Amino acid sequence: MANINAKTTIESGKAILGIEFGSTRIKAVLIDQDNKPIAQGSHEWENQLVDGLWTYSVEAIWYGLQDCYADLRSNVKKEYDIEIETLAGIGISAMMHGYMAFNDKDEILVPFRTWRNTNTGKAAAELSELFVYNIPLRWSISHLYQCILEDNEHVKDIKFLTTLAGFIHWQITGKKVLGIGDASGMLPIDPETKNYSAEMVDKFNKLIAPKQYDWTLLDILPQVLVAGENAGFLTEEGAKRLDVSGHLKAGAPVCPPEGDAGTGMVATNAVKQRTGNVSAGTSSFSMIVLEKDLSKPYEMIDMVTTPDGSLVAMVHCNNCTSDLNAWVGLFKEYQELLGIPVDMNEVYGKLYNNALNGDTDCGGLISYNYISGEPLTGLSEGRPLFVRSANDKFNLANFIRTHLYASVGVLKLGNDILFNDEKVRVDRITGHGGLFKTKGVGQRILAAAINSPISVMETAGEGGAWGIALLASYLVNNTNKQSLADYLDEVVFAGDAGVEIKPTKEDVAGFNKYIENYKACLAIEEAAVKAKN
Repeated sequence: MANINAKTTIESGKAILGIEFGSTRIKAVLIDQDNKPIAQGSHEWENQLVDGLWTYSVEAIWYGLQDCYADLRSNVKKEYDIEIETLAGIGISAMMHGYMAFNDKDEILVPFRTWRNTNTGKAAAELSELFVYNIPLRWSISHLYQCILEDNEHVKDIKFLTTLAGFIHWQITGKKVLGIGDASGMLPIDPETKNYSAEMVDKFNKLIAPKQYDWTLLDILPQVLVAGENAGFLTEEGAKRLDVSGHLKAGAPVCPPEGDAGTGMVATNAVKQRTGNVSAGTSSFSMIVLEKDLSKPYEMIDMVTTPDGSLVAMVHCNNCTSDLNAWVGLFKEYQELLGIPVDMNEVYGKLYNNALNGDTDCGGLISYNYISGEPLTGLSEGRPLFVRSANDKFNLANFIRTHLYASVGVLKLGNDILFNDEKVRVDRITGHGGLFKTKGVGQRILAAAINSPISVMETAGEGGAWGIALLASYLVNNTNKQSLADYLDEVVFAGDAGVEIKPTKEDVAGFNKYIENYKACLAIEEAAVKAKN
């Protein structure tokens, strides 16, 4: 029956499409009128280090989008024996921040600079001082000002500056707009006006006035929209961009494009004040929706917004599970050497669950998972590093446990400020992402790290593509004009708060001891960065 209903939904043009560009995967999700996923597609991709900067080429972006949609179309054809002809709504999401600058011919001026780049230290520091507000390295305004400081030739030719989500949205709708959550990673937002901070816009324009560019900041930034506002419609050209087979028709309304942080909040029902979520995959970040502003700026905490404009304290870490996955890969190779068939879910499950038998402080072992630089600990480059002394308890359980701890170690440093110094209160924190795939383990580790109960929902695995599809659903199906928080609570999740794990005193004490060792030995990581190219 479910298949028949799904087929009818797609055939009648009532399905909604969400697409998210993650760091390693582009994912498409079709949902029905009950906001349930009925088809998926994906495309694997990787960023490239070109001239010292992390990037994805425009060609890779379009190929990835089209291959992802083609995979979705193929799966729909296989499952339901129909084509996708029309859609009720569309949403585009992507990794937040970064730098995509275009000239008056709509040509990209320099390769897309992703959130992963840490070359903007001078710009971020000067802007943070000017604005009296923490401006992270990865924010678009940091990238722009760094280019200005370096007298990059292309800056004078900028006509439009946007994020990856904003770029795709512009190309398929013709609209130069951005969802407020993603926009808050370009330039700080005034929560009262739900627009870019007028004070900071003015300060920036005065700062760069001596350069005599023929643009001011608002000339080149996308228009800010909140969840539920129409952000345009799929154009004929946009339909061809998505579906090279030509079956998809134009006309579907498109919601404001959002960053992965915003879609993560939606997918975990964490847009209401005093809720939060933690995304833990290639990178990690926590988002706590605040009741009021923090007492002062903190370098470790970014102030962004929910897709409907509430203030959010964000702790963003460049590194999370990549190094952990690499170590697990060694055990896969060993199993293959023994001639034993490999089931990666089983490998992860065995190793992760065994890690819980280790010492709560990892027996003194330390891991730094820095595949790339980690701004929160002051490192512009990374060197993955495992550290132990002769007297530490070196066994398999402690070894895997220290890598699990490392995956959320930097996240803990930022959240300690929120909960210990700022006394921020939360009613619910939800985890989602690859770290939580093995039931209960990542959840227990994170609960210990931030000394707070952590919930995981069955739907959290659907991720950001589902989250942006829900925002498109909110645009087209919110007939009762509910707030986004109420729509998610009452219509999408209907009271489902997930499965909760509370931290134990022993785990919290052990993690605290581990993190003290971690901080004390950061000099070893710094030395590794200097010594090994």
